[in-house]
Amino acid sequence: MGFIGAQELLVILAIVVLLFGAKKIPELARGLGIGIKEFKKASSEFEKEVDPKSSGEKNEEKKQVLVKK
Repeated sequence: MGFIGAQELLVILAIVVLLFGAKKIPELARGLGIGIKEFKKASSEFEKEVDPKSSGEKNEEKKQVLVKK
């Protein structure tokens, strides 16, 4: 029980199309994408302000992983 099946997704998609119309869905998705991008940007900026060392350590760890590959 916990996972959404294909039939449930189709029903949800049909309801969304009926409520917003096919032309409005791309605009809503674009707005949602921009909102998520802004949230991630603000989150990373906040993290840098709170603990500047941690962001440098994360970048260093990423570099080490890339070098090992």
